[in-house]
Amino acid sequence: MKVNIKIPTSLKDITLRQYKKYLSIQDKTTENRFLNAKMIEIFCNVKLEQVMLLKVSDTNEIIETLSNIFEQKPELVKKFKINKTEYGFHTNLDDLSLGEYIDLDMHIGDWSNMEKAMNVLYRPILVSLKDKYSIEDYRVQESDKLLDMPMDAAMSSVFFLWNLGLELSQVMTNYLESQEDNPVLTQFLNSQQNGDGISQFTDSLREILQDLKISLN
Repeated sequence: MKVNIKIPTSLKDITLRQYKKYLSIQDKTTENRFLNAKMIEIFCNVKLEQVMLLKVSDTNEIIETLSNIFEQKPELVKKFKINKTEYGFHTNLDDLSLGEYIDLDMHIGDWSNMEKAMNVLYRPILVSLKDKYSIEDYRVQESDKLLDMPMDAAMSSVFFLWNLGLELSQVMTNYLESQEDNPVLTQFLNSQQNGDGISQFTDSLREILQDLKISLN
């Protein structure tokens, strides 16, 4: 029986939803042949029973193609579309509110909730003129929509944050310290133990970069 499969050629062809689905399966089993079959099923959007009909040589080719995709290190994706809605990257991270920063800090290291971190970084575009655009205000309840974002945007934003490194950390530290008379902020600062939260944020980014590559071993 002939099976027609559309194989992704870049991270742009894979969604965050698909990646999370694969990771949830990877966490539950170490059986390589099953994982490879599920990888093809999920990322190529084909039924598992159809995957089982493929030649071994063909499946090996597909697996190699998919694994190579996750070796890519894309440049920051500033815009993408989900259905008819265009999203733009938050270009002024030093303007993040405390609530936005906390949500980003809490979820950037948690793949099960990565869409919540992406919801801080990417918003629907209100007005666009050439390379400039304005985005909507932050809406916590909108995070599920980001499940269908392309993985090149998700991965590139993680790399971007990592590359910012201490620069972003210093901006956020300065902001928090400038607001320390606010009792809510004071409590938050104390809970961060003089910058430990920033270190945890950076450690989370490091772990994400290490885990982005799908393990085939």
